Amino acid sequence: MYDFRKFLDEAAHVRPSQRQLRMLDIGFYAFAHFGPNTFTDREWGLGNEDEKCFNPVDLDCDQWVEAIKSAGMKGLVLTAKHHDGFCLWPSRYTEHSVKNSPVKRDVVKECAEACARGGIKFGVYLSPWDRNSKYYGTDEYNVYYRNQLTELLTEYGPLFHVWFDGACGEGPNGKKQTYEFESWWELIRKYQPDATIFNDHGPDIRWCGNEAGTARHSEWAVVPSELCYWADVQTGPGPLADEGKLDFMYNSDADIGSMPNILYSKGLVFAPSEIDMSIRPGWFWHEKEEPHSLERLFSTYLTSVGANATFILNVPPTNRGLIDERDVVRLKELGDLIRKELSADLTAGAAPVRLPYDSRTQARFETELPSPADIKYIELSENIADGQRVESFTLTITDADGNTRGGYQGTAIGHKKIVPFGAKNVKKINLFVTAARGEVEMKAIKAY
Repeated sequence: MYDFRKFLDEAAHVRPSQRQLRMLDIGFYAFAHFGPNTFTDREWGLGNEDEKCFNPVDLDCDQWVEAIKSAGMKGLVLTAKHHDGFCLWPSRYTEHSVKNSPVKRDVVKECAEACARGGIKFGVYLSPWDRNSKYYGTDEYNVYYRNQLTELLTEYGPLFHVWFDGACGEGPNGKKQTYEFESWWELIRKYQPDATIFNDHGPDIRWCGNEAGTARHSEWAVVPSELCYWADVQTGPGPLADEGKLDFMYNSDADIGSMPNILYSKGLVFAPSEIDMSIRPGWFWHEKEEPHSLERLFSTYLTSVGANATFILNVPPTNRGLIDERDVVRLKELGDLIRKELSADLTAGAAPVRLPYDSRTQARFETELPSPADIKYIELSENIADGQRVESFTLTITDADGNTRGGYQGTAIGHKKIVPFGAKNVKKINLFVTAARGEVEMKAIKAY
């Protein structure tokens, strides 16, 4: 007979790596899609673009960094190479790069140095698909790709995040490429051991399943290994692990970390989700496009960074090599709003107090404000270094007159859960954990 209790105990102790903990703390960071598409008004290049088209005459990566920092972002991931195969650094392995462009500047180097000057972290995206390379679709391509990856890993200082997708188109010889992902991971662990690796399926950070900035209702970091087949499985198989398929896990609406789903997995891994979207409709800059509304961007922040995930927001430079002034303004507005709404903790850092609980709850906590205050948000954090455990909870508040009000019901908490919770004259915040995997360890209960 399958030991469900043993499985539940194992599920409660699936732990993150130090890389993953650091990435969740970073939380909010930028993407910068930049290349020939910026000049040809495309989203996906063909690979036959003339290198001379790439001519950002006012290139200023320090301006990028200042715009990104104004939004509160703590890192920047640059598209060192997109699907067209054009390299933003003078790669020794291709002529399709900045070395044959009019500017002849190493954009990767300038961006890395600007990030260092600005005090934010730097990362790279190297497209697996290369529409320019003659090797694509052959065994030689994986050697070519590893050579380029090694250049980026060894010549541009520390990287905090190395980003891959699964883009795989048909090569010039009519073949699709078989990617040797695991050999790429080995190179990253060798040369940049502190960097997290993003791929659709992990191993460190996984995709949320869409590019619209939409998170699942419950974005668990402990998920079935079938979803993240590159990661190390930390638990044994469930009772029906070898039966059926878990295709539902690729549905961005599916609650992939819920107990019914993980019980029938092949094992569990810790792999937080990354929520990705662009500040404007396209991923590359297009003059006619406008940035999304402040309301949409802030809402996405709350349902990503504020829902146990990370948020990578694309900010594409223009064909002059600068962040569009319209985007600069919107980024500053977003940062100002985040700081206004979520910077002054009304609990003054008071630690959650564990209280006795009854049969209706698995844990109960209380945080008292130093003085009664009106609140708009409650922020919850588990001590996920030992595992993610809360499955469902109820929040109430007690006002200065002793009245209990509210009754917000939520599911997963994890690293951080920001709950919009408008209430006046609040004296205490009450957290009732109604379902959990093992003993709950709350790190913080804050109010804004």
